[in-house]
Amino acid sequence: VAELERSVQYYEQVLGLRTLERSTGRALMVSRHGSVPLVELNERPGALPVPRRGRLGLYHFALLLPKRSDLGRFLAHLAELGVFPGMSDHLVSEALYLTDPDGLGIEVYADRPRESWQVKDSTIAMATDPLDVQDLLAAGAGIPWSGAPAGTRVGHVHLHVGDLKQAEEFFHAGLGLDRVILGFPGALFLSAGGYHHHLGTNTWAAGAPSAKEGDARLLEWTIGLAEPSVVTAAAESLAAAGHAVVRDKGDALVTDPWGTRIRITSAG
Repeated sequence: VAELERSVQYYEQVLGLRTLERSTGRALMVSRHGSVPLVELNERPGALPVPRRGRLGLYHFALLLPKRSDLGRFLAHLAELGVFPGMSDHLVSEALYLTDPDGLGIEVYADRPRESWQVKDSTIAMATDPLDVQDLLAAGAGIPWSGAPAGTRVGHVHLHVGDLKQAEEFFHAGLGLDRVILGFPGALFLSAGGYHHHLGTNTWAAGAPSAKEGDARLLEWTIGLAEPSVVTAAAESLAAAGHAVVRDKGDALVTDPWGTRIRITSAG
């Protein structure tokens, strides 16, 4: 980010996160009463903001709130601040969309119960329908927003990529994520364990350059796996597919074809 103080204020005041640690040029953000790191902000003075058409790299990262009522309270909080988010009903979830001071995309969402998801031939139905704003606000029951609640986590990451086939080869054939939503125009969604998506990829910024060192951008995102042996298996699969993998103690580091680094670690 270009200005750390400006970004910290946004992530605290708008998103309701809390600064867990801060040092020169760096801040680690958690939920209001949590201790699990969600976002790390790194300052690069003069970093160029994301242009309106986007760059290859981050489209948005998504904070998943534990309950629909939390999302309703967050929406009311945004209204009080005079912040106007994008809004969508995705069938599997309800979502609000924001951009931070550097133009980096953020989604805040709540899932609908998994038993309500429409699944056919291993494909999960998603849509981009209008959000029922009044019903969502009513779910908040008039209780004031008091910050991102305990249990808030990063539900998924969504990337602008240059080519969906190449994305499929890297993230599905190499990394091993399942393809779960195939018919969404210009996009491919992937996950593990039957979730609607842990990773979205799209070509909606096709023709744009990849984010570079002097740009505001996603430096790295982390996939937490259950056991060290699974980290090793993912690293070996990526290496067998021809991708350079670097081991960092127990973690594996790999860079996708558009320059975004992924850290694969053991959640334990």
